[in-house]
Amino acid sequence: YGKNTIKFLRLHKEGKKDFVKEVEVCTHLRLTSAQEYLDGNNSLVIPTDTIKNIVLVLAKKNGIPTIEQFAIDICKHFMTTFCQVVYVKTYVQEVPWQRLQENGVPHIHSFICAPEGIRFCEAEQCRNGPLVISAGIKDLKLMKTTMSGFEGFYKNEHTTLPERHDRILCGELFCKWSYGEHKDFDFDCIWYMNKIRECILEAFAGPPDCGEYSPSYQKTVNSIQMHVLSKVSQVQIIETMLNNTFYNVVDMKNLGLTNEKEVLVPVETPYGSCACTLARKKFLEA
Repeated sequence: YGKNTIKFLRLHKEGKKDFVKEVEVCTHLRLTSAQEYLDGNNSLVIPTDTIKNIVLVLAKKNGIPTIEQFAIDICKHFMTTFCQVVYVKTYVQEVPWQRLQENGVPHIHSFICAPEGIRFCEAEQCRNGPLVISAGIKDLKLMKTTMSGFEGFYKNEHTTLPERHDRILCGELFCKWSYGEHKDFDFDCIWYMNKIRECILEAFAGPPDCGEYSPSYQKTVNSIQMHVLSKVSQVQIIETMLNNTFYNVVDMKNLGLTNEKEVLVPVETPYGSCACTLARKKFLEA
């Protein structure tokens, strides 16, 4: 059990400059006994309102240096404070605020919400077990207008989909990766310097001057996973889901026009989905 959707803004100042972190936190606990479930005995239950207040107090006292470190702080607090807690899992996602700039000069107190994917993380620990850290990006909407097709697929009497060698590839990407057992990583350095988000974009799009052909959504997902694993050594396992949006060319013959893939309409539902997980061999053997 636990508390979901704890939303708040953490503001701190360094001289004249303001810094913000707006996050949403979900924290779930498992206790030594299920007596509240079986017998209605609530003596071990930490109220969800208490869980919420603990999260807010930790944000006040510790700040949020990175969302990963904040998730670690929450897990450690529940493990070290409450002997009846045997498992804790904390999820944190960050609102994508970016500092405004004018002529390349960063503003001291103004920000813009730039929805270029939402960064999130998870910290998970069982009592006497390792603290495991995962991170990821979701709601990342991507499109390539050509260099994508789908041909040579299995067909039977129920198949109506035509083969296509030139189609729009569009979808919403969810990508989650695990660092394995907690180590003293600089999570912001991994995010910004190793540029995991940029690795995803590079693998999806291909070289900027020519692109890269995608024979299927599955192959594109694999290319993203392989590229991240090759560039970021700290990532041990990566889970990727691509919910794809189809576009149909509008038939304009009745309007006296020829539409050569210039006006298209999205097919909202149903939509396709591809989910894959890829891990390093040494991680699976550990």
